[in-house]
Parts: sequence; structure tokens; C-alpha cells
Amino acid sequence: MNTLYYGDNLEILRKYVADESVDLIYLDPPFNSKRAYNVIFQDKTGQDSAAQIQAFEDTWTWTDETQSAFDDIMSGEYPAQLKHMMNSFREFMGINNLMAYLTMMAIRLVELHRVLKKTGSIYLHCDPTI
Repeated sequence: MNTLYYGDNLEILRKYVADESVDLIYLDPPFNSKRAYNVIFQDKTGQDSAAQIQAFEDTWTWTDETQSAFDDIMSGEYPAQLKHMMNSFREFMGINNLMAYLTMMAIRLVELHRVLKKTGSIYLHCDPTI
């Protein structure tokens, strides 16, 4: 019935989630705040401890993974409008942090749309930072 997956949502979506099978999607991606977010532990008294673990870094950069996602969009069975839009963004902006963010979001949003039921809803939480 209900399953919790841990990992890259693109891989999980492609491998485990059937077309038009999801009623509700809530997406809260990193906003490129250029900050590292930590899990802070508390000591026995309830005070914040110096011990911390980095949960994630909210910085987008162009990597081999980003290039692979961009290439996948360009060569895959994606709508022509998406290919044109992504190519136009890249020609206009070049390869930079914002282009990395747009690439990684675009390929995931297409997959999320694929798994969403016709009667489903997507809520995308973002802010003006990106």
C-alpha cells in the first residue's frame, strides 16, 4: 500500500512509480540559498550540542550528473517544447548554477507529471531565491 522510498527521486520515480498512480505530490526542493543545513543534536539538558551532521547543502552547481540530465532531456522522449525551452535557457544563460537548478527540476517535474493521476494535484513549494 503506502511505501516510503529513500534516494534520488528521479531514479525512484522511473523505477518504482507507475503512470497516473499518484493523487498528491508535494515538492519542497532546495532553493539555492547557498547554505548548508545541519541536524543539530541536543545534550542531556536539552541544550544544542556542538555535535552536528550536515543534512544537505542548498547549492546548485553544474556537474556531470546535471550534464547527463540535460543530455537525457535533449535526446529522450520528452516534449519538443521542453527541449526547446531548456536549450533556449542554456543558450541565453550559459552553464551556471541557475541552469543546473532548472535542468534538475525540469526532468523531475516531467516524471512527476507522468505519475500524477488526471485528478491529482502537484504543490510546488519554492521562493523568490531561485
